[in-house]
Amino acid sequence: MDTLALILSIIGSLNWGLVGLFQFDLVAWLFGGTGALLARIVYTVIALAGAWCITSFFRRDFMQEAH
Repeated sequence: MDTLALILSIIGSLNWGLVGLFQFDLVAWLFGGTGALLARIVYTVIALAGAWCITSFFRRDFMQEAH
């Protein structure tokens, strides 16, 4: 689960980088616009993955794997 959440968080951060640098939202482009149901699902899944990654700072097993 940690790996999947990290991959989705990376995808989300790269998408935000594209928005910031080029005003291009890859998720919206792929899934039919920012208001499209599928795009909103992708945004939500990526947000949940980011929230899951926050929990890794408080889990002992994750911190031990990092070292």
